[in-house]
Amino acid sequence: MKMESWLSKFTYLHCLLLLLLNATHCFSFVQTQTRTLCHADEHSFLLQFKESFTINKSASSSPFAYPKVASWTREGDHNQSNCCSWDGVECHAESGHVIGLDLKSSCLYGSINSNSTLFRLVHLQMLDLSDNNFNSSEIPLRLGHDLSSLSYLNLSLSAFSGQIPSEISKLSKLSTLDLSHNNGLELRKSNMRILVQNLTSIKQLHLSDVGIYSTVPDILVNASSLTSLNLSYCGWYGEFPVGIFHLPNLEELSLYSNIKLNGYFPTFNRTNSFKTLDVSSTNFSGELPSSIGNLHSLNYFDISYCGFDSHVPSSFGNLTQLSFLEMASFHDVSAGQFLVPDSLSCFGKLTKLNYLDLSDINLQGNFPRFVANLTQLAFLDLFDNSLTGEIPSWLALELNQLTFLRLTFNDLQGAIPKSLFHLRNLEFLGLSSNNLSGIVEFNEFSNLKKLKKLGLSDNKLSVRVKSGSSATLPKFEVLNLAECNLTEFPEFLKNQYKLGALDLYDNNIHGQIPKWLWNATRETLVNLNLNYNFLTGLEENPVTLPWKNLQLFSLDGNRLQGSLPIPPQSIMSYSVGNNNYSGEVSPLFCNLNYLQVLNLGNNSLSGMLPRCLGKSSSLEMLALTYNSFHGDIPPFCAIKNSLKLVLLGYNQLQGKLPRSMADCTRLEFLHIGNNQISDIFPSWLGVLPILRGLILGSNAFHGIIGKPPTNYEFPNLCIIDLSNNLFSGMLPSKYMENWSFMKYVVANDGSRYFEVSSSTNKYGNYYQFSYDMIIHVKGVKLTYYRTPYDLRLLDFSSNRFEGEIPASIIGSLRELQLLNLSNNSLSSHIPSSLGNLTALESLDLSQNKLSGMIPGSLAQLTFLEYFNVSHNHLWGPIPLGQQFGTFLEDSYQGNSGLCGKPLSKKCEGSESSRLPPPSSFEADEEAGFPFKFDWYVVLPGVVSGLIVGVVAGNTLADKKHKWFVEKFSRRRKPTTTRARRGTQNLA
Repeated sequence: MKMESWLSKFTYLHCLLLLLLNATHCFSFVQTQTRTLCHADEHSFLLQFKESFTINKSASSSPFAYPKVASWTREGDHNQSNCCSWDGVECHAESGHVIGLDLKSSCLYGSINSNSTLFRLVHLQMLDLSDNNFNSSEIPLRLGHDLSSLSYLNLSLSAFSGQIPSEISKLSKLSTLDLSHNNGLELRKSNMRILVQNLTSIKQLHLSDVGIYSTVPDILVNASSLTSLNLSYCGWYGEFPVGIFHLPNLEELSLYSNIKLNGYFPTFNRTNSFKTLDVSSTNFSGELPSSIGNLHSLNYFDISYCGFDSHVPSSFGNLTQLSFLEMASFHDVSAGQFLVPDSLSCFGKLTKLNYLDLSDINLQGNFPRFVANLTQLAFLDLFDNSLTGEIPSWLALELNQLTFLRLTFNDLQGAIPKSLFHLRNLEFLGLSSNNLSGIVEFNEFSNLKKLKKLGLSDNKLSVRVKSGSSATLPKFEVLNLAECNLTEFPEFLKNQYKLGALDLYDNNIHGQIPKWLWNATRETLVNLNLNYNFLTGLEENPVTLPWKNLQLFSLDGNRLQGSLPIPPQSIMSYSVGNNNYSGEVSPLFCNLNYLQVLNLGNNSLSGMLPRCLGKSSSLEMLALTYNSFHGDIPPFCAIKNSLKLVLLGYNQLQGKLPRSMADCTRLEFLHIGNNQISDIFPSWLGVLPILRGLILGSNAFHGIIGKPPTNYEFPNLCIIDLSNNLFSGMLPSKYMENWSFMKYVVANDGSRYFEVSSSTNKYGNYYQFSYDMIIHVKGVKLTYYRTPYDLRLLDFSSNRFEGEIPASIIGSLRELQLLNLSNNSLSSHIPSSLGNLTALESLDLSQNKLSGMIPGSLAQLTFLEYFNVSHNHLWGPIPLGQQFGTFLEDSYQGNSGLCGKPLSKKCEGSESSRLPPPSSFEADEEAGFPFKFDWYVVLPGVVSGLIVGVVAGNTLADKKHKWFVEKFSRRRKPTTTRARRGTQNLA
């Protein structure tokens, strides 16, 4: 769920629920019976209850919170000492007993224990303690025992924790129970059934954010009095009882964020009285029934992030009371389902809509014309679709009440229409990641006085800023002007004292970051992205960064020099890769308690790594590749185990791997290649449960790799590089037996690349750091811009391995894509079982002592794009057909016994005269390759388009490189987020 949508949705729904829940009580408290005298004992009980808490403004989140109990006193005039006149207290008009206590948002901080005098108020019928802070205490058992007259109980947003006591089910008179949004409240499955079974009068049951983790009990189908049911974010799974949709009085149903909950919409009838229906972020699927048009009272509808069919019935136009409609990613766009604006033309009848989210639904074609009818819209989100054409000029004329407009991640073209500058109420304008062009006169934004967030990044725009216009421009909180052809820091930034996020990525800004920029934003700036400019440093070269609340700091790909500036304590991501920083890493980096990403790669840093660096409490990504660090590797994870990616390759590090790394239980990728590490094979890393990548190449690792201590070592390993070391003995077949991820297609957790990212922060920004990887194969260097999470690579080249290639084991690694066993002393035959590796793209067995024939089974490897068996003792005919028609002569040189194409030596008999079938590359040429291949480059992953660069040494290779870059790395809209490293923003 996008952050803006969540916030708007939560605010909208929260206000709606508060109105409905409290409408029956608000007047009774305003009209408290001041003439009724309270009982002395209850007067004392209330005062003792008050004194058990402290007043803390941060204990309540409501902007209208105040300490109601402050007016409670023992002394004073008659009314002040009469507890029936106290704020939040209601007494029975005749008996004088306290029957209602409304202390919501009263800034109470403390705990409620079993001795609390609250439980002496036995006549209570209504108790509201919501929006306070009860300090993670448990709900006391006595609540269900002693307050048996309660018909209304609200403990939401009050920091309770632990198990909900089963005694709550004894409150059989309850019509409203709200336990939502606490600190880890849980309810056992059996207790849930008992709770519902005993609450026979329940009308409003709200358990949002209570950990239940079970199937939804069928008994809810019998709760005929229910009008409002909120079971959101409870961990429900299994099938949702469809009968709940037919409860006769149900007006509100919220199930959002139960991602394992299956369900479908039934046939609705005209007697349904739904006003709120929210199944977002669940596994609901199937058709949207045409009967949905019978929900005439519906005003809030959210089916975002589900798996419904893409067809939208025309009966949607009958939902004329809708004011809130969110359908973001409501169907599976990866399945090729798409929509055209005409299929949603029925939405033009929903003229009461003020909130419409149609983001990420694969909407194709010109801007939807039906939007012009929705003149009440304040919120319009068409983020991440495939809309083309121009932004229509009528948009601003018809929708003049817009406060939020996001068109980010589409293919819109042309200039920004001038009419947009007349949307006087606009607060958020997101136009980034389109094909918009032309010159933008920035001073035109002066008309939009309320504008807080603006995104123009990643277009073909040129932003022109006139000097002297800064005073009239709006005060931005978020400003994204990446790739806008800026040549200097815009002068208007001098007056942007509210700026929290600034993105000037990939412009042409030279020189230093001016002091006036941080003077204006010293207190406010949280996110700063100046990647890929021509910056040389900060003016006056401060030792510490001047922004006090900075979280994201990205200056990759500049010309920064000198020593590393120290960030503030608030920093979460510090990324300055690809610069000219020098000197040592200060130990002060160890004291940054929130630092999650530290990227210092590709600089000129030197010295020893601070030993305390391994003790950082929150560090997830450490990237120090391509520097000149020396000495031992610090003892990582000696205290904490937050590390996910550790990248130390291409330095001069020495000694042994620290054994403390066996405690890095969250580690996914370890790269220490191209150093001077002298150690034996780190079998002790085999205990790491999710380690997928292990790069040890080009060091001084040595010795025999023996048998693993258990059959569960390296359970998820799928990238392993031991090349250019001194390993000896037989290939580690017993380890290879355990590598299941190389044997089967294993469904991942949704990750596509090795990366570390955060959730969206308050400015809509987040950081995303992807790991790029370079692979060397026979002098060819391949660079993955982002390393695929499902890449499967095994490189044991340039060691001293000997003996046979283990046929049955190597043949079981069916998902292997890259296999390199070259430059060893392997003998015997090439196993025919290699033909089982149907995903193989590169196979290098050169520079060994292999003998016999090349197995004909290898011709079945239809993805094989690189093959090298040179300098062995092979003989016989080279297999014909499939990919073998593309391999060049040097793939076979140094094997005097081989014959057949492409060698000049012909084989005896008719077999050699048979022509091979057209190669895959010949077929590709007909399909659009601009030239024939007479030189071959390894391209693993080419189908997925992940290769960014190929470095080779001749003119033809350069042409091929250019062609592949254009074909597979051209601008392509990612599924959810922009594919560039560093701080991201959804504007």
